[in-house]
Amino acid sequence: MLFACAAPQPGSRPAPDIPEQWNAPFSEDARAWPEAEWWQLFGSEELAALVIEGRANNLEIAAAVARVRQAESAARLAGAPLLPHVSTSAGAAKYLLRSGNEGSLDAGLQLSYETDFWGKNRASLNAAKASLRADRFARETVALTVTSGIVSTYLQALSLRDQIAVAKENVANAERVLKLVEAQGRAGSASPLDLARQRSAVASQKAIIPDLIEQEREARLALSILLGRPSQDVAIGESGLRKILLPQVRPGLPSGLLARRPDIRRAEAALDAANANIARARAAFFPDIQLSGSAGAQSNALLSLFNSQSILLTIGADLVAPIFDAGRLENRRALAAAQQEELLQVYRSTVMSAFAEVNSALGQIHSLAQQSELKSGELDQAELAFRLSEIRYRAGAEDLMTVLDTQRALSEVRNDMGQLKLRQLRAVVGLYKALGGGWKDRGMSG
Repeated sequence: MLFACAAPQPGSRPAPDIPEQWNAPFSEDARAWPEAEWWQLFGSEELAALVIEGRANNLEIAAAVARVRQAESAARLAGAPLLPHVSTSAGAAKYLLRSGNEGSLDAGLQLSYETDFWGKNRASLNAAKASLRADRFARETVALTVTSGIVSTYLQALSLRDQIAVAKENVANAERVLKLVEAQGRAGSASPLDLARQRSAVASQKAIIPDLIEQEREARLALSILLGRPSQDVAIGESGLRKILLPQVRPGLPSGLLARRPDIRRAEAALDAANANIARARAAFFPDIQLSGSAGAQSNALLSLFNSQSILLTIGADLVAPIFDAGRLENRRALAAAQQEELLQVYRSTVMSAFAEVNSALGQIHSLAQQSELKSGELDQAELAFRLSEIRYRAGAEDLMTVLDTQRALSEVRNDMGQLKLRQLRAVVGLYKALGGGWKDRGMSG
């Protein structure tokens, strides 16, 4: 009995090591923890509508919902052995005797019940309930992943549109310089080499655009999959990231992350199920006690059916205990213990990864903010340098190579600025996801 009761109780799990504070810096003025509909903080009604559509129609979320329904049915099945089993039977017969035709009718009611003395059936029910909670948390994890994917892919599509616009602006600049070189060539102050170099620069800038257009189309196709639409382009009204806001959020205390990440709660529930499975495996070493009873009625005359003299009642008890099973029960217990140890390490790893993801996202946001400030100054100087080089070349005070260098530098800085804003926005999305989005466990004990 002591051996059977030594299993860990569902809900018991080791306390993870929780850091006192986050290592990466963050803004104290920002709002604490993500809001439930955090994607609205980017200030795009179009994005908000796409997220709502995706959460309603995404096929991965639909599959996760179906798994929850399966777990609900499994939990109800696991609870059935804790209740009595009742069945009925009836039969009729007609036979011919010398005295004439006779008939009989039999009816019975059987009731059986397994006393859960060692807690095996209760442990099975606890395991099923914990698995149900795990599937519910898994559904929320999938929903968070899909939502983050929709936001990130939408932002990528807008960023590619910005890159296309910058590429076209670079082409316009290169063509303007080309016209200037052609004019200088007709005046005899520009060589054929200068002309070839600038024509090459124009062609190089133009060659970038088709690839960017294809990448933008592929981003919209990827967005359609996340939205659960047939394979088709998603029409996006926004022209770029210009109107997209860069929200700020601070992560609260690290301990709060344990209740705000559905994947952590899923790992906890899976560990609870493993603990219950150990209890069930250990209880299987002890005998099952079956109580049964039956009540019936029999009559040889159909008209005298169910009179008091024909009522039969039996009550009995069966004791079934394992004697030799070639090690099956012991191996099942060892298997359950090994699975519990695996899930314990998975739980620890999930918690550690969660803290690391938040710190990483905070560090990226801080670093990218500094880069953005410095890159803005670099862009201003690159634009000034290109304008001055163009003016000096027109006046004959500068050679074409200087113009080409400043033109190339301006193009690179513009591309870097576009990529930098996308990285900043994606870092915020990553932080929202690392913090569990706006999800918070509201008593999903099921």
